[in-house]
Amino acid sequence: MKKNIALMRGDYSSPEIVAQAVRVLDKIAEKYGHEFVYTDIAMGGNAIDKYGDPFPDQELEKCLASDSVLLGAVGGPKWDHLPGDQRPEKGLLKMRGGMKLFANTRPAKIWPQLASASPLKEEIVAKGIDFVVLRELTGGIYFGEHRTEETECEGKTEKRSVDIMTYTEHEIERIGRVAFETAMKRGKKLCSVDKANVLDSSRLWRSVMHRVKEDYPEVEYSDMLVDNCAMQICRDPSQFDVIVTENMFGDILTDEASEITGSIGMVPSSSLGATTCGVYEPIHGSAPDLAGKDIINPIACILSAAMMLRYSFDMPAEADDIEAAISRVLDAGKRTADIMSEGMECLSCSGMGDAILAEL
Repeated sequence: MKKNIALMRGDYSSPEIVAQAVRVLDKIAEKYGHEFVYTDIAMGGNAIDKYGDPFPDQELEKCLASDSVLLGAVGGPKWDHLPGDQRPEKGLLKMRGGMKLFANTRPAKIWPQLASASPLKEEIVAKGIDFVVLRELTGGIYFGEHRTEETECEGKTEKRSVDIMTYTEHEIERIGRVAFETAMKRGKKLCSVDKANVLDSSRLWRSVMHRVKEDYPEVEYSDMLVDNCAMQICRDPSQFDVIVTENMFGDILTDEASEITGSIGMVPSSSLGATTCGVYEPIHGSAPDLAGKDIINPIACILSAAMMLRYSFDMPAEADDIEAAISRVLDAGKRTADIMSEGMECLSCSGMGDAILAEL
């Protein structure tokens, strides 16, 4: 099978992890008789340096023409001085909007070999951590109106900033249905997270979710306020199977959920819309302090490639093969610096790539 993959190598240390993911994909192609064709895409800081734009229209068109996108991470201090609409992160928002990627999925699963790395108490980890967070990706406050203006207050002129959170019924329903379908394929348990005691957008969110749940009587459904959810993820993550929430809440909760698994260097993610052409990326950033040192953990990016094979290319056996190879590497006591513990063997970024390839 031939597939066209758009590669966003990213900024700082990101190209190092993407390079290892490509090595693994090439090995899978060789082993299973596939052909993966790569097209490099400029996005983020590297696109600013090249084009003066964090994500030019021609780069978006290349993504839309591909079968899927593999992304490293973008941004960093080099571009922090730029105005908000010119910074690397603006390219991410344009990509999500342009590709109509409304559903972000992040698994929170602890690898048994790394259980001791979790910051949670041993008795909490022992109960199990295995849930996914579905985050709505193209609505909410990130895509609302943003403005800073001058206003008069008590006879003085001062600045006032406004950020508007907006959601429509159809935006809520489509992510809701993805969440219910995901729950049907897992433990048939769904928790919808909002702030309905304060926000009108959350009250609409809750009413739409209640309407959608009538079509999924097999799913055990619950509502939870976002502040309580943040606490429950630390207190008892085993209670969750699938969580669905809006954009900003999801941004925060997914980072928390990833941290309790022991290392953000182990967590992949996917962003999909109405088609199978999605974006797959590790959840961590570009790690400027690690750039060029060959020490960053490539596993999250490699697992993101495995998710791409599973969800966009319908290659579950190939994805299973990659995940099993990583598990065997961990069983053998091989680690990168971020997940290193006493008695284990510390590998470089490329060394971890070598070890996973050897298992494949």
